[in-house]
Amino acid sequence: MFKTKEEFKYEFSKRIIEAYGRTVEESHITEKFMVLESMVRDYASVNWAMTKMAVQQKSMKQLHYFSMEFLIGRLLVNNMMNLGIYDIAKEGLAEFDINIHELEELEADAGLGNGGLGRLAACFIDSLASLSYPAFGQTIRYDYGFFKQKIEDGYQVEVPDQWLQLGYKWEVRKPKHACEIKFWGKVIWNDKKGKWEHVEAESVRAIPYDVPVVGNDTVITNTLRLWKAEPSENIPVNKDFQQYANEVNMICQTLYPDDSTLAGKILRLKQQYFFVAAGLNSIVRAHLRVYKDLSNFHEKNVIQLNDTHPVLVIPELMRILLDEYDYEWDDAWEIVKHSCAYTNHTILAEALEKWPVDMMRDLLPRVYQIIEEIDRRFVGFVKQETDGNEEILNKVRIIKNGQVHMAHLAIAGSFSVNGVAGLHSEILMTREMKEFNDLYPGKFNNKTNGVTHRRWLAYSNPELTALLKETIGDEWIKEPDQLTCLNKYVNDSIVQAKFYNVKQKRKQVLADYIKEHNDIDVDVNSIFDIQVKRLHAYKRQLLNVMHIIYLYQEMKQNPNFRIYPRTFIFGAKAAPSYYFAKKVIKLINSVADKVNNDPETNQFLKVVFLENYGVTLAEKIMPAADVSEQISTAGKEASGTGNMKFMLNGAVTLGTLDGANVEIAERVGEDNVVIFGLRDHEVEALKASHSYSAWNYYNNNPKIKKVVDSLTDGTFHPSREEFKIIFDELMSKNDEYFLLADFEAYRQAQEKINDLYQQRQKWSAMCLKNIAEAGYFSSDRTIEEYVRDIWHLEKVKH
Repeated sequence: MFKTKEEFKYEFSKRIIEAYGRTVEESHITEKFMVLESMVRDYASVNWAMTKMAVQQKSMKQLHYFSMEFLIGRLLVNNMMNLGIYDIAKEGLAEFDINIHELEELEADAGLGNGGLGRLAACFIDSLASLSYPAFGQTIRYDYGFFKQKIEDGYQVEVPDQWLQLGYKWEVRKPKHACEIKFWGKVIWNDKKGKWEHVEAESVRAIPYDVPVVGNDTVITNTLRLWKAEPSENIPVNKDFQQYANEVNMICQTLYPDDSTLAGKILRLKQQYFFVAAGLNSIVRAHLRVYKDLSNFHEKNVIQLNDTHPVLVIPELMRILLDEYDYEWDDAWEIVKHSCAYTNHTILAEALEKWPVDMMRDLLPRVYQIIEEIDRRFVGFVKQETDGNEEILNKVRIIKNGQVHMAHLAIAGSFSVNGVAGLHSEILMTREMKEFNDLYPGKFNNKTNGVTHRRWLAYSNPELTALLKETIGDEWIKEPDQLTCLNKYVNDSIVQAKFYNVKQKRKQVLADYIKEHNDIDVDVNSIFDIQVKRLHAYKRQLLNVMHIIYLYQEMKQNPNFRIYPRTFIFGAKAAPSYYFAKKVIKLINSVADKVNNDPETNQFLKVVFLENYGVTLAEKIMPAADVSEQISTAGKEASGTGNMKFMLNGAVTLGTLDGANVEIAERVGEDNVVIFGLRDHEVEALKASHSYSAWNYYNNNPKIKKVVDSLTDGTFHPSREEFKIIFDELMSKNDEYFLLADFEAYRQAQEKINDLYQQRQKWSAMCLKNIAEAGYFSSDRTIEEYVRDIWHLEKVKH
């Protein structure tokens, strides 16, 4: 399309005139931005078409990655960099007196995800394309995403994330691939046809919007398919059209609608079935365009279920095979269980999805009927394998206590089940899902998560990228393992000094952002201690805040107690109905107000809460961090990927031995991380013995007592009731996540950070060691392991 700056300028000018009837000089900045976006998409479209053709012509096996979230962030820079056209576009625009960075800032983060689950999916599809493997992503095209977070008077306020205001030029609407999705109605037996039929159903039309996934330095371009719900032409006769249209529109309105109400629960289940059924319909149709039937479906397609949200793939694929293509049960089940693989992302019991039987039977009558039959046959299999052991059967049943257990259905209907970090997978196999692991030897495996080092280092940290290229070359961009070459320079004082300067530049970028958005002056020479992640009790943002309160109290009480200047930075969204988490956000902001405005201590201690944490903000935060806070209760975090992004940018992990922290510590050595707190087995032992007492810690440690009392004594809020719920979680509910048990160890770990940072050469060496060992945590490595052990894909060659 364009190979030179001159060709770019000609094409850009021509498109502005054609689209808006005005010259480049007369056009508005949003018009310039939208034209640039469409030019890049069209540039990628040639490769996109060629990739599809190559996969089809060579009858290649494809991956279909089903995920409720794809937190892909901005794509403009990523796609231009991956296509190798960024510099041409930048120079061409400069000659029109256009600053490319101003156009970049107009791009919204796509509202297609929220947390680590969605960002992992985004890293995976990036790596799949960059490694030239054929893959599809399948999700929902959310109108407003999760929500846009505003902080008003210290409280989280949720407002719609209107990310589609300027349209979304990356997507291509594909009405020819639309299909009908059925809800409600009933199932009857048709004697003539000899099969079950779903009748009196309410139909919803599913329209796909395809987004190109551009690989780095390759012609391979894969597809992320976003499904949108629209009213069907088969309008329900028993419902007012306005009500029907509103209900259809609700399906794609927001990610994770509030499920504290019956209507919210039904909507969530609707969402899950909607994108699963639509995605499977398109995969089956695509398969039948190449092959005569579905008997080899599992040989040419592998479906990865990212957590439990898409597990309805299993009964829905059974439904398609049984009802639409007349397969016998056993033959259909063989195809299904050799097509599906399941990734487990949690060991928290409350996070393992369960759906009420009544709700599923009403909303998805035929699918529920199939789940009942899967459960019936599964019960027979378990009884046979365990000599009728009722205790084991009760633990693994798919349908029990009036609920469908989605993780159990996923394990029964998949050929592979994987955890996402070594410790997590071990806990699944030996504790949480031990009975399943015994029933299915060899089905469980580990695939430690990774992040795309291209976005999280090469593109978001240009200064560090330049230093790495100067020091070890640029092969690490293609082969992240090459980062280990940096090990030779860890103790090189010149490289250490250059790294320190790079870090200071990135800290200044974040400091400028904080000044602009929070009106807080932060010292770039202070330690930037950062905790950014979803706000949940087990992630223990509260432990971090309690330590800040302790530091403040000590400095106020003792004029001789002073710390090396420290800036504590938080970013987190709390689920709208998660009252405790929202109170922790309020507490962080109340503590910030107090300490930031105290002239006696504020040159030593600042606290910042950055609102609306997301991918673009993370790209500013990760390169600026000195300390990466990864302090979840041991045994609760499946993996984490923020820890990997911080490590990649040369931050030192301060954490518990949880999730991927275990593997980070193993790779860099215990001298290059700061580990504290109870281990997983110690947490389990405390729980089992019922010997833990929060009051013992409160009564026996004056520092803890003083911090906890400050929650309700008016120190941080005029109303003593404001943070009573936090006090109660700790004291009345006996501190479920062991914050008080770990407080003293955490305080000492923070003292160690305080001392280490002041030894500049030692600290720089620790940071460089972390970067050198971060290549292992690239999603490229993770994907190659999935390909080798689970997916068995071949690379696309044009």
